Amino acid sequence: MAQGSTPAATHDLSSLRVIVSSGEAWTPQAWRWCFEQAGGGVPILNFSGGTEMIGIVGTTVLRPIKPGGFNCALPGTGADVVDEHGASAPPGAVGELVMRRPSIGLTRSLWRDDARYLQTYWSTWPGVWHHGDFASRDADGHWFVHGRSDDTMKIGGKRTGPAEIETLLIGTGQLAEAAAVAVPDPIKGSALVLACVPRDPAADPDALRAELERVVVHGLGVPFRPARVLLVADLPRTRNLKIMRRVIRAVCAGDDPGDLTALVNPEAVAELRRLVAGPMGRRG
Repeated sequence: MAQGSTPAATHDLSSLRVIVSSGEAWTPQAWRWCFEQAGGGVPILNFSGGTEMIGIVGTTVLRPIKPGGFNCALPGTGADVVDEHGASAPPGAVGELVMRRPSIGLTRSLWRDDARYLQTYWSTWPGVWHHGDFASRDADGHWFVHGRSDDTMKIGGKRTGPAEIETLLIGTGQLAEAAAVAVPDPIKGSALVLACVPRDPAADPDALRAELERVVVHGLGVPFRPARVLLVADLPRTRNLKIMRRVIRAVCAGDDPGDLTALVNPEAVAELRRLVAGPMGRRG
């Protein structure tokens, strides 16, 4: 989206039949732009999983496709969406994405750390693989992934995920990417921090920050007014382009971000540190 539709228009895509997508959860605007502008209407096949277990939900051309969704679960996984008690969630309810059966692609452990493997994936509910993603299913049996459950924020007594906020931000048309995180706040408990990549680097930064604050407050209420809006050149991401919100959160909170070897762009962390230490980073 940041590059516009010109790259797609200047290449011969007549042989393109499908687009396969994984990594970050789609926003509706990004999905429709890719489908209409970049892909020319070919199916987008979403796939969600991980290195440890290959996949849980996916998309096939044999069923209808909904924007940003998945139209099937992978066979043999026992995929489910569950509530905090481990019971299957009803259609439309957001819960944790799990596997009730160990699939053929499942790892047996983590390298020299069986205890960490069991604690991370198998300790929440007995005999159930806890993947760490929020998901839902609709009445038609289509699945939707809403982002990492450990990225969930509780601000002003309301629990939400970053996707809800980031969709509002991208909807302004002024950002190429955005990441929303919550950091500890002595008064509210948690405060919202936004790290945003402007589509136009030459845009007036003060006006842009004011506009982003306005759309968040309008969409979610005054308690979600951002404590900080950091305008950056790029967001920390892994080699498969997943945004590392835990790193952004740690830097903004002044904590150790931990292992950064998986990052493809460590310079993005250095820029975040510089901005957080500056006057706009300290603004309340």
